[in-house]
Amino acid sequence: GRQGGLGTLNKLRVLEPEVAAQTAQLREECRAFVDKTAEFQKIVGSLIELVDQLAKAAESEKMKAIGARNLLKSIAKQREAQEQQLQALIAEKKMQLERYRIEYETLCKIEADQNEFIDQFIFQK
Repeated sequence: GRQGGLGTLNKLRVLEPEVAAQTAQLREECRAFVDKTAEFQKIVGSLIELVDQLAKAAESEKMKAIGARNLLKSIAKQREAQEQQLQALIAEKKMQLERYRIEYETLCKIEADQNEFIDQFIFQK
């Protein structure tokens, strides 16, 4: 029975360096895997950062575009308001012109009447 025990121990001693080598290799592979994982995380992190930056840039461009559109709208509204003011002014001036025309015609009639009166007055004498 005792011999069997020693044989097992010898077998273990033969296995030990092999197990040690395999353990070392596994440890190395694990370390490499951890390094690769860390590198992958770094790459993913920088990609996320890049996407965030792009999203921010797109948002900022969108805001600029909205601002430009609003500016154009307000300019268009201002132009419209100016146009309406000018139309009102033109209408006002037309009415004024019509009043002056009527006034002028009235004055012309008065002048004609006066001239007629003067002519009659002179011829009477």
